[in-house]
Amino acid sequence: MIERVPLAHLPTPIEALPRLSQLLGGALFFIKRDDLTGLGLGGNKTRKLEYLVADALAKGAKTLITTGAVQSNHCRQVAAASAKLGLGCQLILAGDEPEEAQGNLLLDKLSGAQIFYSSKTTRDQVLQEKFNQAKEEGLEPYLIPYGGSNTKGAPGYLNAMIELSGQGLQPDWIVFASSSGGTQAGMILGAHHTGYKGKILGISIEHDSASFSTQIAELVNQTALELRYDWSVTHEEILINDAYCSAGYGVLTPAEVEAVNLFASEEGILLDPVYTGRAAAGLLDLARKGFFRPREKVLFWHTGGTPALFAPPYSQGLLQG
Repeated sequence: MIERVPLAHLPTPIEALPRLSQLLGGALFFIKRDDLTGLGLGGNKTRKLEYLVADALAKGAKTLITTGAVQSNHCRQVAAASAKLGLGCQLILAGDEPEEAQGNLLLDKLSGAQIFYSSKTTRDQVLQEKFNQAKEEGLEPYLIPYGGSNTKGAPGYLNAMIELSGQGLQPDWIVFASSSGGTQAGMILGAHHTGYKGKILGISIEHDSASFSTQIAELVNQTALELRYDWSVTHEEILINDAYCSAGYGVLTPAEVEAVNLFASEEGILLDPVYTGRAAAGLLDLARKGFFRPREKVLFWHTGGTPALFAPPYSQGLLQG
């Protein structure tokens, strides 16, 4: 049995989206609220951290070290987990230090994380340097990869699919933001474990589908091997839509602006501009093009990220004038 440290408020609820369903016509839309996992204002990374932190503690770690963007939801949840468990935390954030800490960065600092900045190209190098330095200083560091997406973190979404199977909804489609790959890999493992027969569609946030599907398949198969599953997948079986990420990571386009505003004004649900906003923009576009069949049940899995709404340039860019 995989060790797990409970950190999230589970199970997260599933809600119908009747106004959105009526607006779009055809399919029936639902949402799973992993923005409500609780830790540090919640998000999907908390599910992965339950397993990553268990591994860290089993290895005697005293400091968690990870990396992400300045407005990283992952880093914010690592900082919160560290605070909750009395561990040190070092974050290597790719980007320039802003004049004022807002959004996720503010929450990183409130949680007591040590923050270091780097360029995106040198991020992994700086991460390794800080890890080595922490080791030399006796801080007993544990390195968590970008997005928590490795064989230790992926079981978080295997468990999430087990949770979904007991909630009474059997969706024909699960649609969500896919970026570092661990969430989708875990869902695929969970689908195998539970016998889920629907389709799991990741809306790519920054990667082309060819390379990203290969990356996810490798993570699925590596994790399955560790879990002693006599089963594997090929990259052709991984469903990735990369039609909505050409603007680049974190670049706000009219499609994200519309999606965030629509979910807020029609359903009272707040998305984030980088991940769920982009995934929801893809969902809306696919629905309008008739991609989903009439009466199919489509579950949009909300992976969190709301604090980024309060940080520039998103805070003003999302307001429709």
